[in-house]
Amino acid sequence: MPASPSTARAINDRLALRLLQQEGPLTAGRLKQLTGLSRPTVADLVERLTASGLVTVVGESGEQRRGPNARVYGIVADRAHLAALDVRTEGVSVVVSDLVGDVLAEASVPIGGDTGTGPAVEQAVALVERVAKEAGTLGAAPPRELVRGWGRLHTVGIGAPGLIDPATGELRDSSGLPAWHRRLVAALQERLPEARVLVENETNLAALAEQRDGVARDRDTFVLLWLGHGTGAAVVLDGALRRGASGGTGEIGFLPVPGTTTLPSATDCEGGFHSLAGAAAVAALAAEFGVSAEPDAHEPHAAALVRHAVAAPGTPGAAGFLDALADRLAIGAASVTAVLDPGCVVLGGEVGRAGGAALAARVERRLARMSPLPTEVRASTLGGGAVLRGALLTARDGAQDELFAPPSSR
Repeated sequence: MPASPSTARAINDRLALRLLQQEGPLTAGRLKQLTGLSRPTVADLVERLTASGLVTVVGESGEQRRGPNARVYGIVADRAHLAALDVRTEGVSVVVSDLVGDVLAEASVPIGGDTGTGPAVEQAVALVERVAKEAGTLGAAPPRELVRGWGRLHTVGIGAPGLIDPATGELRDSSGLPAWHRRLVAALQERLPEARVLVENETNLAALAEQRDGVARDRDTFVLLWLGHGTGAAVVLDGALRRGASGGTGEIGFLPVPGTTTLPSATDCEGGFHSLAGAAAVAALAAEFGVSAEPDAHEPHAAALVRHAVAAPGTPGAAGFLDALADRLAIGAASVTAVLDPGCVVLGGEVGRAGGAALAARVERRLARMSPLPTEVRASTLGGGAVLRGALLTARDGAQDELFAPPSSR
């Protein structure tokens, strides 16, 4: 059955908006070329989108041609502002951007382990309000009143460790994670009632970022192995992120592996892959080989140790440390590839990025010996920053799905 005129218009409008998002400002002629639509159809959709406030004239093409230069159309970037949060056990980072993804303001706040749930939630929410204020205006109104009255903080994307309930989209209660993580989501929704709040597992967001902007841009099937404070994995098959029946796809920290002294339990991943590749385990392994690194406030200690070993391979113990770490990572990677055959594993998180090509090559060689399935191993180019990037992409997608919808469906 052919699409109705209104449905066809909605499809064409979304297509044009996506192209403007991906390619940047375009002339009507270029939109015609990219969409394959007729000139009158493109003229109509440009008029509709301009009238709706989603698109505006941002310049002229400057081409040498008869008559006036062609107008260049672009998305109205400040139609909506977006916030992204990276929620860790030790603190929160926040970024606010416009609708096309340009960062307007960002900040972080540490939250100590001895901070109570209420104060921790208040610190995190206050940070979001402050960053939103800096992004929106320099006025002197109180942050809470300012953000509510601003009306343009459309969507908030949150990346957090733990399981996301696929039925409700909420962060599930997970042992070992601070109680303020779950309370934060409800507090943000209460303090920012006009904003839509989306929550996703941090590793899944990192995979989304690597797929869109990182080393997996050319892959529609891959596995991201998250190497940070803890361990995790994200699975992308045929271009789609797979979450599993309970939202637990990729909880590789609980994977029983050789080399540990015990087995993980339903409430504790100690004894699983986490015990081999988590930050504490990486630091302990480096100490065994005599590898050390100066503390860096901008980088987790485990990542600094790996980066130091890669940068100074002649340092005593450096090569042995990297080899031993690759042995451990290959165990987890081999378990995943044996089941999924993704063809590509990305070493993500701060440790994966710090290891770079040197660590990735070591893991790839070991996988080639352990499995008949050809698997390329790549190092993340985004590292820990992939979570914020993925949260921002998720927020932008959510906002655009609503803003770009035809008026009758909103």
